[in-house]
Amino acid sequence: MAKLSAASRNALPNSVFAGPHRSYPVDTKSRAANAKARATQQVNAGLLSPAAAAKIKAKANRKLGQ
Repeated sequence: MAKLSAASRNALPNSVFAGPHRSYPVDTKSRAANAKARATQQVNAGLLSPAAAAKIKAKANRKLGQ
C-alpha cells in the first residue's frame, strides 16, 4: 500500500472516508481491507463502538465488492 501524503489525503473527497472525522480512507481496496482490520483493533481496545465499526466495515465491504 502506497503512503498517503497529507496533501493527497486532504484532496480526497469526504465520500471516500469510512470513519468519523475523515478517518479510515477507503479509496483503494488495500486501504479498505486495512480499515476493517483497524476498526476491529479499535473495538477490541475499547476506543471505538461496535456500531461505528460496523459502519466502517460496511463501507469497506462495498469498496471490496463483498
